[in-house]
Amino acid sequence: MGDLYIAVVCSSNMNRSMEAHAFLAKKGFKVKSYGTGEKVKLPGASADRPNCYEFGVPYDDIYNDLLEKDKTYYTQNGLLHMLDRNRRIKPCPEKFQVSKERFDVIITCEERVYDQVIEWFGSKRSIYNQPVHVINIDIQDNHEEATIGAFLISDMVTKMAQSEDLDNDIDELLHDFESKCHRPILNCIMFY
Repeated sequence: MGDLYIAVVCSSNMNRSMEAHAFLAKKGFKVKSYGTGEKVKLPGASADRPNCYEFGVPYDDIYNDLLEKDKTYYTQNGLLHMLDRNRRIKPCPEKFQVSKERFDVIITCEERVYDQVIEWFGSKRSIYNQPVHVINIDIQDNHEEATIGAFLISDMVTKMAQSEDLDNDIDELLHDFESKCHRPILNCIMFY
């Protein structure tokens, strides 16, 4: 199972999924990242006015838009730095629900996203009868937690990749991991 194909999914494909994407790619894993939200949302100048973009809008364009709006503010809150990282990984945020890829493992970063992924699988007929492990580990949506979460996800995926029989080992592997990281882990098997 050393050739696991991994998806990391958060709401906007901006922070948590991209940080984990970067970590896993550096370790040589085959990985993609996605968001499940209606739109890509980033904090705005006030809490009630987020910056919203469509999935598919290039990270470069979002970066330049925020740079134009308020370079100082978006530099201080770390969004420009985050977008700079993102555009070095891939061109734009991608929506999970329109992906045609078939993964071995999908890791979500919050329970609401996990529910959306499962709901999406539930709305489709299984065509290939190919199992996929859907796993959730809750990660708060801030820069520090995204980094901690990326380390945790990287550790978990490394253990999965070392398994000779992931389908058989996954429950015990995740139980051990949950005890180690002190975060609840949700998991289920869905089918493509």
